[in-house]
Amino acid sequence: MSTNRPYTAVLEKLKAAGLRPTKQRLALARLLLDGTDRHVTAEELHREAQAAALPVSLATVYNTLHQFTQAGLLRELVVDSGRSYFDTNVSHHHHFFYEDGGHLQDIPGDAVQIARLPEPPGDASIARVDVIIRVR
Repeated sequence: MSTNRPYTAVLEKLKAAGLRPTKQRLALARLLLDGTDRHVTAEELHREAQAAALPVSLATVYNTLHQFTQAGLLRELVVDSGRSYFDTNVSHHHHFFYEDGGHLQDIPGDAVQIARLPEPPGDASIARVDVIIRVR
């Protein structure tokens, strides 16, 4: 019964997020949402899927990551144009980005203090502030 537990937990996460649990979504969610916080690129997840003998294309991985992000299961972090990481930790926090190694490290949300933000334009409101501190 314990072998079905991770499958059941992932299935429930997808359903709770309003996503239909397709075979590909379930397989990728099992790789991503095992309870360990991590930062992954689409290419890294695609390699993990191939290593696990999961028949998914890179396009499917990208589509699924964006669906998970829209559903609130992941956060997308754009560190450079054309270079995004997907974060399984969706709580309030920020990041160090190691430019030389290309990896991210979490910073607790309360460790960064922003004294003042500009007023958003028009009738817009600030949804979230993401801080990425680049280090070498």
